[in-house]
Amino acid sequence: MEEKRVTMLRVMTLILAVVAVALIGVLAWVWVDRYKMIESLQTDKDDLTVQLQDLRLDYGNIHTQNDTLSLQLEREREKVDQLIDRVQQTEASNRSKIREYEKELGTLRSIMRHYIVQIDSLNTLNTTLRQDAVAARDEARKSQREYNELKSTADEYARKVEVGSVVKGRNFGLTALLSNGKVTDRSSRTEKLKCCLFLMENDIANRGPRKIYLRVKGPDGVLMTSGDESVFVSGGESMIYSASREVDYQGADIEVCVFFGQAGLFKKGVYSVDVYTVEAKLGSVDVSLK
Repeated sequence: MEEKRVTMLRVMTLILAVVAVALIGVLAWVWVDRYKMIESLQTDKDDLTVQLQDLRLDYGNIHTQNDTLSLQLEREREKVDQLIDRVQQTEASNRSKIREYEKELGTLRSIMRHYIVQIDSLNTLNTTLRQDAVAARDEARKSQREYNELKSTADEYARKVEVGSVVKGRNFGLTALLSNGKVTDRSSRTEKLKCCLFLMENDIANRGPRKIYLRVKGPDGVLMTSGDESVFVSGGESMIYSASREVDYQGADIEVCVFFGQAGLFKKGVYSVDVYTVEAKLGSVDVSLK
């Protein structure tokens, strides 16, 4: 009986030893597996931290002149910084949190790509707008040059038309008349001076009433008047005239005669007459009286 108990004791001891060895093996395997899992989770955490730091750098390299986008980008940078802090404060063994942070990382990347596309579009638009603005300025300068050229041409045409529309005179004649209308060369017998001329044909000249003005100067070079100092303007200059006459000019040649003077007014010498319209001087003529 004693031997039997000893044998059973040995068997139980052996069984317990085998069980102990098995438990130790299992515990060792569990410990090694957990160590590997924790090591893998730590690697995931470290990798996630590196990716977030890279993302922060990427956000820092994005620049735009648009104030609204700049503000939005700054908010996203702050989100990345906050996520980095949360990852660093979280245990690597907290797998659910690490996975949650990985999803947030993916969202922040998508948002960044969206901003990059938006900024590229704005830059392209700004480039296009700048090119359009340059083209518009060039077109405006070209239009201004063309306008100036057209205006210069129009002004030149207008000047030529204005010059061409001035009525000119020809065949000027100046004679001294007796009281009976006959021609004389005696100053003592002269009652009037008669100045005749033709207003020349001009198709583009204004039709209608047109005044002819005489400025008569005696042998002493002094302007002679009928007593009233009547003034007219010709070519922008105001002048006193000696006599005038209005005619109806219709664009064709027309003869005009203007008379000046009275008995006893004339002395021996040369009398000169300048003939004007309001547009310009038509010509000059003189006569010598004995």
